[in-house]
Amino acid sequence: MSATAAEPRTAIAAVTAPPVLDIVIPVHNEENDLGDCVRRLSAHLADGFPFSTRITIADNASSDGTLDIARALEAAYPEVRVLRLEAKGRGRALRTAWLASDAEVVSYMDVDLSTDLNGLLPLVAPLISGHSDLAVGTRLSPRARVVRGPKREFISRAYNLILKAALRARFSDAQCGFKAIRADIARQLLPLVQDGEWFFDTELLVLAERAGLRVHEVPVDWIDDPDSRVDIVDTARKDLRGIRRLVRATATGALPLHDLRRAIGREPLVEGVPLGMVGQAVRFAIVGVMSTVAYAALYLLWQPVAGSQPANFAALLITAIANTAANRAFTFGVRGSTRAVAHHFQGLLIFGFGLLVTSGTLFALHRWAPGVPVQWQLLALVSANLVATLLRFVGLRWVFRDSGAATARTV
Repeated sequence: MSATAAEPRTAIAAVTAPPVLDIVIPVHNEENDLGDCVRRLSAHLADGFPFSTRITIADNASSDGTLDIARALEAAYPEVRVLRLEAKGRGRALRTAWLASDAEVVSYMDVDLSTDLNGLLPLVAPLISGHSDLAVGTRLSPRARVVRGPKREFISRAYNLILKAALRARFSDAQCGFKAIRADIARQLLPLVQDGEWFFDTELLVLAERAGLRVHEVPVDWIDDPDSRVDIVDTARKDLRGIRRLVRATATGALPLHDLRRAIGREPLVEGVPLGMVGQAVRFAIVGVMSTVAYAALYLLWQPVAGSQPANFAALLITAIANTAANRAFTFGVRGSTRAVAHHFQGLLIFGFGLLVTSGTLFALHRWAPGVPVQWQLLALVSANLVATLLRFVGLRWVFRDSGAATARTV
Protein backbone atom coordinates (compact mmCIF):
# COMPACT_ATOMS: atom_id res chain seq x y z
CA MET A 1 0.00 0.00 0.00
CA SER A 2 2.79 2.44 0.94
CA ALA A 3 4.71 1.56 -2.22
CA THR A 4 1.70 2.62 -4.29
CA ALA A 5 1.44 5.98 -2.56
CA ALA A 6 5.17 6.73 -3.18
CA GLU A 7 7.34 9.20 -1.35
CA PRO A 8 6.03 12.70 -0.69
CA ARG A 9 7.19 15.49 -2.97
CA THR A 10 8.32 18.82 -1.59
CA ALA A 11 8.39 20.79 -4.87
CA ILE A 12 4.82 22.05 -4.38
CA ALA A 13 4.11 24.14 -1.32
CA ALA A 14 1.13 23.30 0.86
CA VAL A 15 -2.05 24.79 -0.51
CA THR A 16 -3.40 27.14 2.16
CA ALA A 17 -5.23 29.79 0.09
CA PRO A 18 -7.92 28.69 -2.37
CA PRO A 19 -6.19 27.37 -5.50
CA VAL A 20 -6.76 28.72 -8.98
CA LEU A 21 -7.40 25.22 -10.36
CA ASP A 22 -8.94 22.12 -8.81
CA ILE A 23 -8.35 18.88 -10.77
CA VAL A 24 -10.84 16.18 -9.81
CA ILE A 25 -9.98 12.53 -10.47
CA PRO A 26 -13.16 10.43 -10.13
CA VAL A 27 -12.35 6.84 -9.17
CA HIS A 28 -14.19 3.61 -8.48
CA ASN A 29 -12.08 0.54 -7.65
CA GLU A 30 -8.92 1.97 -9.20
CA GLU A 31 -6.31 0.73 -6.71
CA ASN A 32 -3.97 -0.31 -9.53
CA ASP A 33 -3.90 3.03 -11.37
CA LEU A 34 -4.50 5.73 -8.76
CA GLY A 35 -0.98 5.95 -7.30
CA ASP A 36 0.74 6.24 -10.67
CA CYS A 37 -1.82 8.80 -11.84
CA VAL A 38 -1.28 11.13 -8.88
CA ARG A 39 2.52 10.78 -9.03
CA ARG A 40 2.62 11.68 -12.70
CA LEU A 41 0.15 14.53 -12.34
CA SER A 42 1.93 15.97 -9.31
CA ALA A 43 5.29 15.83 -11.12
CA HIS A 44 3.77 17.61 -14.12
CA LEU A 45 2.33 20.38 -11.93
CA ALA A 46 5.65 20.80 -10.11
CA ASP A 47 7.50 21.18 -13.42
CA GLY A 48 6.60 24.82 -14.10
CA PHE A 49 2.78 24.75 -14.17
CA PRO A 50 1.96 28.45 -13.64
CA PHE A 51 -1.18 28.23 -11.47
CA SER A 52 -1.77 27.02 -7.93
CA THR A 53 -3.52 23.66 -8.15
CA ARG A 54 -5.28 21.15 -5.95
CA ILE A 55 -5.78 17.48 -6.86
CA THR A 56 -9.06 16.09 -5.55
CA ILE A 57 -9.52 12.32 -5.56
CA ALA A 58 -13.29 11.73 -5.67
CA ASP A 59 -13.73 8.14 -4.55
CA ASN A 60 -17.26 7.07 -5.35
CA ALA A 61 -18.12 3.88 -3.48
CA SER A 62 -14.90 1.93 -4.10
CA SER A 63 -14.94 -1.50 -2.47
CA ASP A 64 -11.25 -2.38 -2.96
CA GLY A 65 -8.16 -0.63 -1.58
CA THR A 66 -8.68 2.60 -3.53
CA LEU A 67 -9.71 4.70 -0.54
CA ASP A 68 -6.71 3.57 1.53
CA ILE A 69 -4.36 4.48 -1.31
CA ALA A 70 -6.09 7.84 -1.70
CA ARG A 71 -5.66 8.58 2.01
CA ALA A 72 -1.97 7.68 1.79
CA LEU A 73 -1.54 10.01 -1.18
CA GLU A 74 -3.34 12.77 0.71
CA ALA A 75 -0.89 12.37 3.59
CA ALA A 76 2.12 12.31 1.25
CA TYR A 77 1.25 15.18 -1.09
CA PRO A 78 0.20 18.57 0.31
CA GLU A 79 -1.81 19.43 -2.82
CA VAL A 80 -3.96 16.27 -2.67
CA ARG A 81 -7.27 15.95 -0.88
CA VAL A 82 -9.75 13.06 -0.78
CA LEU A 83 -13.52 13.21 -1.13
CA ARG A 84 -15.48 10.04 -0.33
CA LEU A 85 -18.96 9.37 -1.78
CA GLU A 86 -21.08 6.36 -0.88
CA ALA A 87 -22.78 6.09 -4.29
CA LYS A 88 -21.34 5.24 -7.71
CA GLY A 89 -21.47 7.52 -10.73
CA ARG A 90 -18.85 9.70 -12.41
CA GLY A 91 -21.28 12.56 -12.91
CA ARG A 92 -22.38 12.36 -9.28
CA ALA A 93 -18.75 12.51 -8.12
CA LEU A 94 -17.94 15.47 -10.35
CA ARG A 95 -21.03 17.43 -9.33
CA THR A 96 -20.24 16.93 -5.63
CA ALA A 97 -16.55 17.77 -5.95
CA TRP A 98 -17.05 20.79 -8.20
CA LEU A 99 -19.78 22.34 -6.07
CA ALA A 100 -17.69 21.86 -2.92
CA SER A 101 -14.56 23.40 -4.46
CA ASP A 102 -13.32 26.90 -3.61
CA ALA A 103 -11.09 27.11 -6.72
CA GLU A 104 -11.64 29.58 -9.57
CA VAL A 105 -11.65 26.80 -12.17
CA VAL A 106 -12.66 23.17 -11.66
CA SER A 107 -11.69 20.35 -13.99
CA TYR A 108 -11.42 16.60 -14.23
CA MET A 109 -9.40 13.92 -15.95
CA ASP A 110 -9.66 10.15 -16.08
CA VAL A 111 -7.47 8.16 -13.73
CA ASP A 112 -5.86 6.25 -16.62
CA LEU A 113 -4.36 9.52 -17.93
CA SER A 114 -5.16 8.60 -21.51
CA THR A 115 -4.87 12.30 -22.33
CA ASP A 116 -1.38 13.81 -22.62
CA LEU A 117 -0.90 16.15 -19.64
CA ASN A 118 0.64 18.76 -21.94
CA GLY A 119 -2.94 19.57 -22.90
CA LEU A 120 -3.81 20.74 -19.37
CA LEU A 121 -2.53 24.31 -19.65
CA PRO A 122 -4.22 24.96 -23.05
CA LEU A 123 -7.41 23.52 -21.52
CA VAL A 124 -7.62 25.80 -18.49
CA ALA A 125 -5.84 28.99 -19.66
CA PRO A 126 -8.87 30.40 -21.59
CA LEU A 127 -11.03 29.90 -18.48
CA ILE A 128 -8.56 31.51 -16.09
CA SER A 129 -8.15 34.47 -18.46
CA GLY A 130 -11.94 34.89 -18.61
CA HIS A 131 -12.19 34.33 -22.37
CA SER A 132 -14.19 31.08 -22.19
CA ASP A 133 -16.62 29.48 -19.76
CA LEU A 134 -16.08 25.76 -20.35
CA ALA A 135 -13.25 23.85 -22.04
CA VAL A 136 -13.21 20.31 -23.39
CA GLY A 137 -10.60 18.05 -24.85
CA THR A 138 -11.47 16.61 -28.24
CA ARG A 139 -10.15 13.44 -29.83
CA LEU A 140 -12.08 14.03 -33.04
CA SER A 141 -10.32 17.17 -34.23
CA PRO A 142 -8.05 16.75 -37.28
CA ARG A 143 -5.26 18.15 -35.09
CA ALA A 144 -5.72 15.53 -32.36
CA ARG A 145 -3.43 12.50 -32.26
CA VAL A 146 -5.31 9.42 -31.11
CA VAL A 147 -4.39 5.78 -30.63
CA ARG A 148 -7.44 3.55 -30.17
CA GLY A 149 -9.23 0.70 -31.86
CA PRO A 150 -11.67 1.07 -34.77
CA LYS A 151 -14.64 -0.08 -32.65
CA ARG A 152 -14.29 2.73 -30.13
CA GLU A 153 -13.52 5.24 -32.88
CA PHE A 154 -16.71 4.29 -34.74
CA ILE A 155 -18.85 4.40 -31.57
CA SER A 156 -17.48 7.81 -30.59
CA ARG A 157 -18.05 9.37 -34.01
CA ALA A 158 -21.52 7.81 -34.37
CA TYR A 159 -22.53 9.10 -30.93
CA ASN A 160 -21.47 12.63 -31.76
CA LEU A 161 -23.32 12.51 -35.08
CA ILE A 162 -26.46 11.53 -33.16
CA LEU A 163 -25.94 14.50 -30.85
CA LYS A 164 -25.59 16.87 -33.79
CA ALA A 165 -28.74 15.53 -35.46
CA ALA A 166 -30.94 15.28 -32.36
CA LEU A 167 -29.72 18.20 -30.25
CA ARG A 168 -27.93 20.45 -32.74
CA ALA A 169 -24.72 20.06 -30.73
CA ARG A 170 -21.76 22.01 -32.06
CA PHE A 171 -19.03 20.46 -29.89
CA SER A 172 -17.09 17.64 -31.51
CA ASP A 173 -16.40 15.18 -28.67
CA ALA A 174 -18.83 14.76 -25.78
CA GLN A 175 -17.19 11.96 -23.81
CA CYS A 176 -13.49 12.83 -23.70
CA GLY A 177 -12.45 12.57 -20.05
CA PHE A 178 -10.68 15.92 -20.01
CA LYS A 179 -12.82 18.96 -19.19
CA ALA A 180 -12.77 22.19 -17.18
CA ILE A 181 -15.30 24.87 -16.25
CA ARG A 182 -15.23 28.15 -14.39
CA ALA A 183 -16.49 27.51 -10.85
CA ASP A 184 -18.99 30.39 -10.87
CA ILE A 185 -20.50 29.03 -14.09
CA ALA A 186 -20.55 25.49 -12.67
CA ARG A 187 -22.60 26.66 -9.69
CA GLN A 188 -25.22 28.07 -12.06
CA LEU A 189 -25.24 25.19 -14.52
CA LEU A 190 -24.89 22.02 -12.42
CA PRO A 191 -28.31 22.22 -10.69
CA LEU A 192 -29.88 21.72 -14.15
CA VAL A 193 -27.80 18.61 -14.95
CA GLN A 194 -29.84 15.56 -13.94
CA ASP A 195 -27.60 12.67 -14.95
CA GLY A 196 -25.16 11.29 -12.38
CA GLU A 197 -23.32 8.79 -14.57
CA TRP A 198 -21.67 8.84 -18.01
CA PHE A 199 -24.24 11.07 -19.74
CA PHE A 200 -23.28 13.86 -17.31
CA ASP A 201 -20.66 15.23 -19.75
CA THR A 202 -23.07 15.37 -22.68
CA GLU A 203 -25.85 16.99 -20.69
CA LEU A 204 -23.46 19.58 -19.27
CA LEU A 205 -22.20 20.52 -22.75
CA VAL A 206 -25.65 20.67 -24.34
CA LEU A 207 -26.99 22.92 -21.58
CA ALA A 208 -23.87 25.09 -21.78
CA GLU A 209 -24.35 25.64 -25.50
CA ARG A 210 -28.08 26.33 -25.11
CA ALA A 211 -27.28 28.85 -22.38
CA GLY A 212 -24.95 30.73 -24.73
CA LEU A 213 -21.72 29.84 -22.93
CA ARG A 214 -18.38 29.96 -24.71
CA VAL A 215 -17.09 26.39 -25.10
CA HIS A 216 -13.39 26.10 -25.91
CA GLU A 217 -12.17 22.89 -27.59
CA VAL A 218 -8.60 21.64 -27.25
CA PRO A 219 -7.29 18.93 -29.60
CA VAL A 220 -5.53 16.35 -27.45
CA ASP A 221 -3.09 13.48 -27.77
CA TRP A 222 -4.90 10.38 -26.56
CA ILE A 223 -3.86 6.77 -26.06
CA ASP A 224 -6.84 4.56 -25.28
CA ASP A 225 -6.72 2.41 -22.15
CA PRO A 226 -7.10 -1.22 -23.30
CA ASP A 227 -8.19 -2.23 -19.78
CA SER A 228 -11.13 0.18 -19.64
CA ARG A 229 -14.03 -1.39 -17.77
CA VAL A 230 -16.76 0.80 -19.22
CA ASP A 231 -19.79 -1.27 -20.27
CA ILE A 232 -20.26 0.11 -23.78
CA VAL A 233 -23.71 -1.42 -24.38
CA ASP A 234 -25.14 -0.25 -21.05
CA THR A 235 -23.58 3.19 -21.45
CA ALA A 236 -24.97 3.54 -24.99
CA ARG A 237 -28.44 2.59 -23.80
CA LYS A 238 -28.35 5.17 -20.99
CA ASP A 239 -26.91 7.81 -23.32
CA LEU A 240 -29.75 7.33 -25.82
CA ARG A 241 -32.24 7.58 -22.97
CA GLY A 242 -30.57 10.80 -21.85
CA ILE A 243 -30.70 12.21 -25.39
CA ARG A 244 -34.41 11.46 -25.56
CA ARG A 245 -34.95 13.24 -22.24
CA LEU A 246 -33.05 16.33 -23.40
CA VAL A 247 -34.88 16.43 -26.74
CA ARG A 248 -38.22 16.32 -24.91
CA ALA A 249 -37.13 18.96 -22.39
CA THR A 250 -35.90 21.40 -25.03
CA ALA A 251 -38.94 20.82 -27.26
CA THR A 252 -41.40 21.52 -24.44
CA GLY A 253 -39.50 24.46 -22.98
CA ALA A 254 -39.06 22.65 -19.64
CA LEU A 255 -35.53 23.97 -19.10
CA PRO A 256 -35.24 27.47 -17.58
CA LEU A 257 -32.59 28.48 -20.08
CA HIS A 258 -33.66 32.12 -20.29
CA ASP A 259 -33.23 32.54 -16.53
CA LEU A 260 -29.81 30.88 -16.79
CA ARG A 261 -28.75 33.16 -19.65
CA ARG A 262 -29.84 36.18 -17.66
CA ALA A 263 -28.03 34.95 -14.52
CA ILE A 264 -24.72 34.44 -16.30
CA GLY A 265 -25.01 37.41 -18.66
CA ARG A 266 -25.41 35.45 -21.88
CA GLU A 267 -28.68 36.88 -23.19
CA PRO A 268 -28.81 37.63 -26.95
CA LEU A 269 -26.94 40.78 -27.95
CA VAL A 270 -30.06 41.90 -29.83
CA GLU A 271 -33.36 40.47 -28.59
CA GLY A 272 -35.43 38.61 -31.15
CA VAL A 273 -32.79 38.35 -33.89
CA PRO A 274 -33.53 35.04 -35.66
CA LEU A 275 -31.05 32.33 -36.52
CA GLY A 276 -28.94 32.97 -39.59
CA MET A 277 -30.60 32.15 -42.89
CA VAL A 278 -27.93 29.62 -43.85
CA GLY A 279 -28.44 27.62 -40.64
CA GLN A 280 -32.20 27.83 -41.01
CA ALA A 281 -32.00 26.72 -44.64
CA VAL A 282 -29.92 23.66 -43.75
CA ARG A 283 -32.33 22.60 -40.99
CA PHE A 284 -35.33 23.36 -43.19
CA ALA A 285 -33.82 21.17 -45.92
CA ILE A 286 -33.35 18.27 -43.47
CA VAL A 287 -36.99 18.52 -42.39
CA GLY A 288 -38.05 18.91 -46.01
CA VAL A 289 -36.26 15.73 -47.12
CA MET A 290 -37.91 13.75 -44.34
CA SER A 291 -41.31 15.26 -45.18
CA THR A 292 -40.91 14.48 -48.87
CA VAL A 293 -40.04 10.85 -48.15
CA ALA A 294 -43.07 10.56 -45.85
CA TYR A 295 -45.30 12.25 -48.46
CA ALA A 296 -44.14 9.89 -51.21
CA ALA A 297 -44.71 6.82 -49.03
CA LEU A 298 -48.21 7.93 -48.03
CA TYR A 299 -49.16 8.83 -51.62
CA LEU A 300 -48.00 5.47 -52.98
CA LEU A 301 -49.90 3.72 -50.18
CA TRP A 302 -53.22 5.51 -50.69
CA GLN A 303 -53.27 6.27 -54.44
CA PRO A 304 -54.39 2.78 -55.56
CA VAL A 305 -57.22 2.82 -52.99
CA ALA A 306 -58.46 6.41 -52.90
CA GLY A 307 -57.31 7.85 -56.21
CA SER A 308 -54.76 10.54 -57.02
CA GLN A 309 -56.42 13.71 -55.71
CA PRO A 310 -57.63 12.32 -52.33
CA ALA A 311 -54.29 10.56 -51.78
CA ASN A 312 -52.41 13.77 -52.57
CA PHE A 313 -54.62 15.81 -50.20
CA ALA A 314 -54.33 13.37 -47.27
CA ALA A 315 -50.57 12.82 -47.68
CA LEU A 316 -49.89 16.53 -48.03
CA LEU A 317 -52.08 17.49 -45.05
CA ILE A 318 -50.46 14.99 -42.66
CA THR A 319 -46.91 15.84 -43.69
CA ALA A 320 -47.66 19.59 -43.64
CA ILE A 321 -48.79 19.45 -39.99
CA ALA A 322 -45.75 17.41 -39.01
CA ASN A 323 -43.52 19.68 -41.10
CA THR A 324 -44.77 22.83 -39.37
CA ALA A 325 -44.22 21.29 -35.91
CA ALA A 326 -40.71 20.09 -36.83
CA ASN A 327 -39.67 23.40 -38.39
CA ARG A 328 -41.12 25.31 -35.44
CA ALA A 329 -38.86 23.49 -32.97
CA PHE A 330 -35.86 22.40 -35.05
CA THR A 331 -35.41 25.09 -37.71
CA PHE A 332 -36.62 28.23 -35.97
CA GLY A 333 -35.99 27.25 -32.32
CA VAL A 334 -39.50 27.99 -31.04
CA ARG A 335 -40.29 26.10 -27.82
CA GLY A 336 -43.34 25.71 -25.62
CA SER A 337 -47.02 26.22 -26.42
CA THR A 338 -47.04 29.99 -26.87
CA ARG A 339 -48.86 30.82 -30.15
CA ALA A 340 -48.64 27.18 -31.23
CA VAL A 341 -52.24 27.20 -32.54
CA ALA A 342 -51.61 30.38 -34.52
CA HIS A 343 -48.42 28.96 -35.96
CA HIS A 344 -50.15 25.79 -37.13
CA PHE A 345 -53.04 27.79 -38.60
CA GLN A 346 -50.61 29.95 -40.57
CA GLY A 347 -48.75 26.79 -41.58
CA LEU A 348 -52.01 25.35 -42.96
CA LEU A 349 -52.50 28.49 -45.02
CA ILE A 350 -49.10 27.88 -46.55
CA PHE A 351 -50.16 24.23 -46.98
CA GLY A 352 -53.08 25.49 -49.02
CA PHE A 353 -50.68 26.97 -51.54
CA GLY A 354 -48.79 23.68 -51.76
CA LEU A 355 -52.07 21.85 -52.29
CA LEU A 356 -52.97 24.26 -55.08
CA VAL A 357 -49.65 23.66 -56.85
CA THR A 358 -49.74 19.87 -56.55
CA SER A 359 -53.45 19.55 -57.35
CA GLY A 360 -52.91 21.74 -60.40
CA THR A 361 -50.08 19.44 -61.45
CA LEU A 362 -52.33 16.38 -61.12
CA PHE A 363 -55.11 18.12 -63.01
CA ALA A 364 -52.70 18.93 -65.86
CA LEU A 365 -51.47 15.33 -65.98
CA HIS A 366 -54.99 13.89 -66.09
CA ARG A 367 -56.04 16.42 -68.70
CA TRP A 368 -53.12 16.05 -71.12
CA ALA A 369 -51.50 12.73 -70.14
CA PRO A 370 -54.29 10.60 -68.66
CA GLY A 371 -52.44 7.28 -68.98
CA VAL A 372 -49.21 8.30 -67.24
CA PRO A 373 -47.95 5.67 -64.73
CA VAL A 374 -48.15 6.42 -61.02
CA GLN A 375 -44.34 6.67 -60.80
CA TRP A 376 -44.38 9.60 -63.25
CA GLN A 377 -47.25 11.17 -61.33
CA LEU A 378 -45.14 10.98 -58.19
CA LEU A 379 -42.12 12.51 -59.96
CA ALA A 380 -44.23 15.44 -61.15
CA LEU A 381 -45.71 15.90 -57.68
CA VAL A 382 -42.31 15.86 -56.00
CA SER A 383 -41.07 18.48 -58.49
CA ALA A 384 -44.12 20.63 -57.77
CA ASN A 385 -43.48 20.16 -54.06
CA LEU A 386 -39.95 21.48 -54.46
CA VAL A 387 -41.36 24.72 -55.86
CA ALA A 388 -43.88 24.87 -53.04
CA THR A 389 -41.12 24.12 -50.51
CA LEU A 390 -39.07 27.17 -51.50
CA LEU A 391 -42.09 29.38 -51.00
CA ARG A 392 -42.89 27.50 -47.78
CA PHE A 393 -39.47 28.39 -46.39
CA VAL A 394 -40.07 32.08 -47.08
CA GLY A 395 -43.55 31.80 -45.59
CA LEU A 396 -42.41 30.05 -42.42
CA ARG A 397 -39.65 32.59 -41.87
CA TRP A 398 -42.41 35.19 -41.86
CA VAL A 399 -44.61 33.09 -39.53
CA PHE A 400 -41.80 32.66 -36.96
CA ARG A 401 -40.22 36.09 -37.47
CA ASP A 402 -40.88 37.29 -33.89
CA SER A 403 -41.10 34.00 -32.06
CA GLY A 404 -37.49 33.73 -30.93
CA ALA A 405 -37.82 36.60 -28.49
CA ALA A 406 -41.19 35.41 -27.21
CA THR A 407 -39.80 31.93 -26.62
CA ALA A 408 -36.80 33.28 -24.77
CA ARG A 409 -39.07 35.24 -22.43
CA THR A 410 -41.20 32.21 -21.59
CA VAL A 411 -38.54 29.45 -21.38
